[in-house]
Amino acid sequence: MDDVCGLPSGGSVRIAARATPPEGAPADLPPRVVATEPAVELLRELVGRHGPVMFHQSGGCCDGSAPMCYPDGEFRVGQRDVLVGELDLGSPDRTGGPGDDDETHEPSSSSSRIRVWISGTQFETWKHTQMVVDAIPGRGSGFSLENPTGKRFLSRARTFDPGELAALEAFPPMLGAELDE
Repeated sequence: MDDVCGLPSGGSVRIAARATPPEGAPADLPPRVVATEPAVELLRELVGRHGPVMFHQSGGCCDGSAPMCYPDGEFRVGQRDVLVGELDLGSPDRTGGPGDDDETHEPSSSSSRIRVWISGTQFETWKHTQMVVDAIPGRGSGFSLENPTGKRFLSRARTFDPGELAALEAFPPMLGAELDE
């Protein structure tokens, strides 16, 4: 997997966080969700203010299909919603950053793990792509935590290659109906 996200403008942004592999999956399983450096920086700011957070990406309505950031547990996940992954932000002072190949780092705390959910119908449309959570200047959604920061979250996507898709088929994502919290 690339360490950068290509942008429509031709530039790129470094990937700074990756979803942890599902239980029993190989460490090299491609993550269904990653986050750019600007997104991780904004997420750390929001976690510092609000404690643990989560994302939910719906299929539209008032705020389009922007990823919405909520305090963890403040959004009720539906039974058909899909857990795209759990981003591991790591600690901001860790060298190498999350997703590096250094296996000596300490496990991240629960506040540095961000669950990313998507509606089941939208997942069906996007299941062949890796979700890239980014942050850009602008006004966030009215209900999303980043709204007053002058920044907003944005979803980008990278198409999985056939080998990645085959590997992911062996580890289907969890549904909201399976949530035991």
